[in-house]
Amino acid sequence: MDNIKHNSKYKTIGEVAKLLNLINKKKGSFSTHTIRFWEKEFKQVKPKIFSGNRRYYDETCINLLKKIKFLLKDKGLTLNGAKKVLNSDDSDIDEIYNTSIKQKDIIKNKLSVIKKLIKNINN
Repeated sequence: MDNIKHNSKYKTIGEVAKLLNLINKKKGSFSTHTIRFWEKEFKQVKPKIFSGNRRYYDETCINLLKKIKFLLKDKGLTLNGAKKVLNSDDSDIDEIYNTSIKQKDIIKNKLSVIKKLIKNINN
């Protein structure tokens, strides 16, 4: 099991919750129960389960969880709506997801520049 943890190919459920920025609003900690719930709802999510019943997620599984989060949280789809999109043969979800991520990066970069400009003005 130690070999698995040291192999960056796999992430624990806690690491994935942090990566996806899934935060429990009441406790302020990272929410692993959301990922477990999605595992039950989306049969495509299949983490590797090794000794001790610990879940380990590979890159494919993590990318799928990112898409699920995008569909549910960013696009506001219902569980059934997200399932239909993921189960369809249409690969538009990949294009929409990738475009959305690029747009977010562009906005973050612009906000960073604006923040620096405001800081310079105030100094």
